[in-house]
Amino acid sequence: MKDKKDYLELLSKNYPTIDDASVEIINLKAISQLPKGTEYFLSDIHGESEGFEYLLGTSSGVIREKIELLFKNTLPENERVELQILIVDTKNLINQKSEREDFNDWCRITIYRLIRICKVVISKYTRSKIRKKMPSNFAYILDELLQTGDEENKENYYFSIIDSIIELSAEEKFMIALCQLIRQCSVDRLHIVGDIYDRGPHPDKVMESIMTFNEVDIAWGNHDIHWLGAAKGSLICVANAARLAIRYNNFDLLEYSYGINLRSLSSFANEVYKDDPCEVFKPNTLDKNMYDEVDKDLAAKMHKAISIIQFKLECQLIKRHPNYGMDERILLDKIDYKNGTIKIEDKVYELKDKNFPTINPEKPFELTEEENTLIQTLSASFINSPVLQRHTNYIYDKGGIYKIFNGNLLYHGCIPTKEDGTFDDVYIDGKYLSGMKYLKQVEDKVRKAFYCEVGSEEQLNALDYCWYLWSGPKSPLFGKNKMTTFERYFIEDKATHKEHYNPYYYHIEHKEYCKSILKEFNLDVNKSHIVNGHVPVKTHKGESPIKGEGILLVIDGGLSKAYHKNTGIGGYTLISNSNMMIIAEHRPFAEVVESGFRISPKTTIVERFNKRITVGETDTGKELSKRISDLSELLDAYKSGIVKEKRK
Repeated sequence: MKDKKDYLELLSKNYPTIDDASVEIINLKAISQLPKGTEYFLSDIHGESEGFEYLLGTSSGVIREKIELLFKNTLPENERVELQILIVDTKNLINQKSEREDFNDWCRITIYRLIRICKVVISKYTRSKIRKKMPSNFAYILDELLQTGDEENKENYYFSIIDSIIELSAEEKFMIALCQLIRQCSVDRLHIVGDIYDRGPHPDKVMESIMTFNEVDIAWGNHDIHWLGAAKGSLICVANAARLAIRYNNFDLLEYSYGINLRSLSSFANEVYKDDPCEVFKPNTLDKNMYDEVDKDLAAKMHKAISIIQFKLECQLIKRHPNYGMDERILLDKIDYKNGTIKIEDKVYELKDKNFPTINPEKPFELTEEENTLIQTLSASFINSPVLQRHTNYIYDKGGIYKIFNGNLLYHGCIPTKEDGTFDDVYIDGKYLSGMKYLKQVEDKVRKAFYCEVGSEEQLNALDYCWYLWSGPKSPLFGKNKMTTFERYFIEDKATHKEHYNPYYYHIEHKEYCKSILKEFNLDVNKSHIVNGHVPVKTHKGESPIKGEGILLVIDGGLSKAYHKNTGIGGYTLISNSNMMIIAEHRPFAEVVESGFRISPKTTIVERFNKRITVGETDTGKELSKRISDLSELLDAYKSGIVKEKRK
């Protein structure tokens, strides 16, 4: 009883009178009756910043719908499309329009139209919530324009503000702020279901965009986890991150965006492999570098140099952790260096590349002194990159192995599962765990890599586990029996490249299995959904992102350019608003650009809710209900004299 009174006394400092507490209860009850905000789910972004910005800026067609609702009967299609482009790519379009003689008139009309769009977008939010989303530099003006009606007595006031913005040459900054607010209010909660990094050119820009949103959560993917490990100094994760960036020609990301110094790697590679064409290591050039264009021959040498270092470090790590069950991935001692062959599972294969000047056949796992110096230098560069540290800290803070939000379960990869459909027991930290308990233990271990004392045995062990999560056979982020990176580089026979998916991936086709996952996480099997990423849906082969009769949704449709041939599309996104849950199928971003941004996503309603969902029925609503209950107790305490009002 004393503890309760002490709590109410503390609460009374924020609500010192009966009137203060009553007003807050009225406010919270009113908010509870508002429609639920729109949740937006994206997965497997893979550094495709331009495509991501477009999806984010259009909210998968939601903003286009608002534009059509307002202007379909009054504006031609090209002007409606232009409004959509402006909201997505504000600065560039304004720069294009600035050459027009009637630029000021265009700004005046466009600002007015944007305000009308914004009013529709913000209609289901409280003023206080809208203010929190407003860019601070124009918050007061935005608030005035958005709350001022079109009634006759305020019309002059309304247009006077717009005229003043143009007269003061503030139109560009103001439109940028207004378009940002439209984007922010079109999405109330942003869910990233893993794999922000690798393949695409600019995960750094993706991160900067994500970090502008107020409400975000991130389910870690295997392509994120090794970057988290690299940022904390894991040598194997540093090698892997550098290798993948070089493989996809992402030199701008490493050197320009993150300030990772590659000079020691380029010098080492050029010296050691100066007479080696390194043909199998020629990088994929899906994107061009703007600031750091590296010669392809040198890039191939750098790619090979860091790959060999990685393979050595992998062998060392697997030796340190026999419990990982990855002994078959120790391959460097299976090579016949004299004949240029390798023996895998009693079969001998010829190697496509037979030049290994840094490998001692007697001690194939050992780094040379130069290699050790090189990887330590690279690691220091990762650790001391302020931008990388800011991004990875954010991912740690906002992320986890899985997320439960508003009754839905989000995770990137899989729940390790046996052939019979039961959850697999996985050995971790001295015990066997399965299902939700395993995923919780995995997350705890990853956080030790971040929070434990730097260089401690516990931290180093956790950093090694980050690499296991990248490619381990029972990793919930990877979901395959092995990662055949070595074979893809060195062996022609594609049979050796095969990676077998965890049984999870064929069990999710069945409703009862999906229900068993929901039960494992204590969720309602009749209302909840599972949102999954990681495995691209091969739409052009007839695959569907909707699994388990609508319970599980796979939203990796191939936003990454590297996957377009496999999927036939440009990715999936999921939208959950107060009325329904919708999955959107997108065309590749290059096609959208070529069409003049006239292509709209193909949408499928996953579930139409029986009634409109209110804030009170969400996780936020539960928090509001608790606050209302506490404030009601404070009111009773005031009225009974247990707590005295603190009038000024």
